[in-house]
Amino acid sequence: MENAAPGLGRRAVEANAKFLVALGVMVFLAAGTLAYWQGWLFLANFAAWSAGSSAYFYYRDPALLEKRMRAGPAAETEPVQKCIQLFTGAVMIALIVVSALDYRFGWSTVPVWTIIFGNLLISAGFLFVVFVLRENTFASATIQVSEGQQVISTGPYALVRHPMYAAVLPLASGIPLALNSWWGLVIVPLIFIGLILRLLDEEHHLRQDLPGYEDYCRKVQYRLFSGIW
Repeated sequence: MENAAPGLGRRAVEANAKFLVALGVMVFLAAGTLAYWQGWLFLANFAAWSAGSSAYFYYRDPALLEKRMRAGPAAETEPVQKCIQLFTGAVMIALIVVSALDYRFGWSTVPVWTIIFGNLLISAGFLFVVFVLRENTFASATIQVSEGQQVISTGPYALVRHPMYAAVLPLASGIPLALNSWWGLVIVPLIFIGLILRLLDEEHHLRQDLPGYEDYCRKVQYRLFSGIW
């Protein structure tokens, strides 16, 4: 293991615990009951991936974990990105709350196999994020170019320029299904809009500040989906 910053492990555990408690409160408060096995399965799945990936990068790449922990609107330096992050965060909360409210009031009913499929989509999204982070140690949670940063053009970056954002789509799509909701899927396009706004602004900064990124864009033409866009 590389040298980790003092207290990084403790801070990672605390951050994960706070996030999962907040997630659980949102899910079960909106659902209006603790007798919500779909919510417990979703929370357990999310917790396993969140804690597992943090532990993995604590040992493999603690500097990356440190960067990934500085996230959210307050961590951004550009006003545009603060606004985009606020929008995306609000939409993610709406996705979870609407899905749990759907369960509470019985607006729709999802088959058990679809609930399982939703959890598999979440797992696939997390797994692909881990794969992307393994390839790109410079993948900060904020829009910035760090000292010594290089253009990454291997692995998934050889196919699309923003593979991590692509991984968010199956993860977000899986959340309402895992929470027994069809209506929650209505929120997913708003997440897609937030991702597009973020990556377009990110590319603007990378073209300006990261040597070689312009050439990389000419080489890899697609942003999110190979052969489409």
